[in-house]
Formats: sequence, structure tokens, C-alpha cells
Amino acid sequence: MPPLSSVTAFAALSFALIFVPGPSVMFVVSRAVALGRRAALVTVVGNAAGVYVQLLFVAAGLGAIVERSITLFAAIKFAGALYLMWLGLQAIRHRSRLGDALDGTAAGGSSRTVFTEGFIVGIANPKAIVFFAAILPQFIAPEGAPAGVQMAALGVLFVLIALVSDSLWGLTAGTARQWLAQSPKRLEWLGASGGVVMILLGVQLALSGRKD
Repeated sequence: MPPLSSVTAFAALSFALIFVPGPSVMFVVSRAVALGRRAALVTVVGNAAGVYVQLLFVAAGLGAIVERSITLFAAIKFAGALYLMWLGLQAIRHRSRLGDALDGTAAGGSSRTVFTEGFIVGIANPKAIVFFAAILPQFIAPEGAPAGVQMAALGVLFVLIALVSDSLWGLTAGTARQWLAQSPKRLEWLGASGGVVMILLGVQLALSGRKD
């Protein structure tokens, strides 16, 4: 394990980065608006799992490769962007079904499907790999356990903080959905809005560049 001072500093930095609404939070919120609190929580778990797999890649040395390879970075970036935009279009296309899903007469997507969507969004964000590759080494103690082991341990802390923070955002958005869903038209508007958010996130990811 890294020393306590490194763990504390990394936890503080992680909380500051995670709590501020970013693409992951907006994705969870859009899922909560479209499918409700349960789906939002499953999305959070899937997203966190995808991010942790990225972190394990970094611990194994892949992060440095992605950080240096413009082609690989772009490939992962565009794959994630296209997937987000596809999810957004699907949300807009099926917005009329939200009323039935809220009443329990139609499924809003199985837990496995929702988890998989969250996982793909989490693992297809190349910025997370670059972030871990750039930040994690700063918290590694040379005299401690192997660097990969220390990174994996810090990654567990990052994921736990993300699970708590993103879940709070998802539960809040899901509760607002229940309150606003008294009107079917309003619910359709919310579903379409969530789809638009995902499309915009995809466009933002596709247009974002590297700072190098």
C-alpha cells in the first residue's frame, strides 16, 4: 500500500475531480432522467468498473502507450464518442416509452444492458487513461510495494469515491424524474433532453484534443 500521506492527498484530489459534474456525472444523470434511480445506480457501477479496468491498464503500462500514441488515443476517443451519440439517439427515439417504463408496464432496459452501457462509456474515455498515467505516478512511494500494486490500490480508492459521488447525483436526478413525471409529455421531454445531453457529450469528446 502507498503511505498514508499519499493516500490522503490522492483521495482529496480524486474527490475534487469527481464531485464536480463532468461527462461521467452527466451520463449518469441522463440515465436517471430516462430510466430512473435503479438504472442510474447500475450505470454508476458499470462506469466505475470500466474506469477501474482503465486504471489496471495504466498500472500494467498501457497508459504510457496511449499517452504517447496520437492514433490510439484518437481511435479510443472516437469509439467512445460514437457510442455516446448512439445512446443519445436511442433515448430520443424511444422517449415515448418512458411513461410505460415508469409505470412498470415496460422495461427500460435490463440491468445487464444498462451495466454494459455504463462500462463501455467508462472504458472508452481515453482522457481517464491519460489522467491516471500522468497523476498516479506522483503518489507512488519508491520504497513501497511495486508501482503497479500501489496504483491498483489507489484506483480502488478512486472508484469508491466515484461510486458514492455519482450515486448521489443519480439518486437526486432519479428523484426529480419521479416528481416531474406527473405529465407524460414532460417525461418525454426529459427523456429527449437526456438523449441530447449524451449526444452533446459525444460531440464534445470527439472534438476534444490532447494537450501536447
